[in-house]
Amino acid sequence: MARQRPRWTELREVLQLRRPTLNPVERRLGAALTIGDLRAVAVRTTPRAVFDYVDGAADAELTARRNRAAFAAVELVPEYLSPVDHPDLSTRLFGREIAMPLIFAPTGYTRMMHHEGEAAVARVAARHGLPYTLSTVGTSTVEDVAAAAPDGEHWFQLYLTRNERLNAELLDRALAAGFTTVVLTVDTPVAGRHPKDMRNGLTIPPSLTLRTLFGMARYPSWALNKLTTAPITFASLTGMSGTSGTNDMTGDTIDAVRVADVVFEPTLSYEHLAWLRAHWPHRLLVKGILSPRDARRVVEAGADGVIVSNHGGRQLDRTPATLTVLPGIREELGPDATVILDSGVTHGQDILAARALGADAVMIGRAYLYGLMAGGERGVERAVTILREEYARSLQLLGLNASEAIARHHLRMP
Repeated sequence: MARQRPRWTELREVLQLRRPTLNPVERRLGAALTIGDLRAVAVRTTPRAVFDYVDGAADAELTARRNRAAFAAVELVPEYLSPVDHPDLSTRLFGREIAMPLIFAPTGYTRMMHHEGEAAVARVAARHGLPYTLSTVGTSTVEDVAAAAPDGEHWFQLYLTRNERLNAELLDRALAAGFTTVVLTVDTPVAGRHPKDMRNGLTIPPSLTLRTLFGMARYPSWALNKLTTAPITFASLTGMSGTSGTNDMTGDTIDAVRVADVVFEPTLSYEHLAWLRAHWPHRLLVKGILSPRDARRVVEAGADGVIVSNHGGRQLDRTPATLTVLPGIREELGPDATVILDSGVTHGQDILAARALGADAVMIGRAYLYGLMAGGERGVERAVTILREEYARSLQLLGLNASEAIARHHLRMP
């Protein structure tokens, strides 16, 4: 074969050099192509104790691994020769359209991961037309979130206590701030055991070790942001007080030492759920459901739907993966009740799998927290963009042009 000298014009078409990105945050985020990549960035940019709090789970972390293994085991079955050039990712939830079947889950200590905290997450959710759920033990108030994202759809996750006055105050504030949905978490009668957090001292109340403090000092940017912004508190509970009575929080301001009385309630019962249903005028979901029987009972007690969740493996270890129990819960409740899947979602194809097995939408927690640790609001934006692109492309490769077209026959499980 005859050889010729290469021409610059030909080389120029091949050598499309990228312009260097000077901003280190943008450079790191731009190189992140998956949620796993964001996780790897978060390891490098966040103190190990803080990263472990997000990444870790209860006891041997078997449930957390089962969640991911269940998603990894599914097989997607495509059907081709249908136009997929303009896929419609939106879906309807409670009669309203959201941009895709994705909801931001509630997380505690959020401003510990990054000083922008819940406000940053709420702004990203609002920009993408997705609901955001604020935790009772979040580090921003319902008023803060409403002000940060006035056009967003906000949900409030509630830990019910025996203190009715405290419960009522939390609900009244959420209602006044325009929150549309209350999520009652029921899988925290006592605290899950987190060995990583215990070693690091990230417990309630905190008992930080010298090793943890030295580890935090190795991240000066993180430390400086913490020292120069408002102190991290359980914002919705700060300054609130209870009424006198047996075994409740009496009159004293709730602080980090006593917040465990709010989060962990061993007497939580269907009577509490009935009280909540009577006092909250809008949509009510129960989070932490893993059996068809419990799903049926809470809906009969007045809930508008359930969130199938094992708390991301952070409470009772050795529970089943949420994806494996989802079909039975959907079958038990029928087509009308809202069913949302939580725990283990880190890829757009996980959303497809959950939809195929009966979920109306999924919740993400760790996935967006990795982004928050990696780059604040820009990192959360990157996490949502990754999931959206993965979901859209996978939907097209499945041969479908809409979220509503996903059906059970598009998935096989071993």
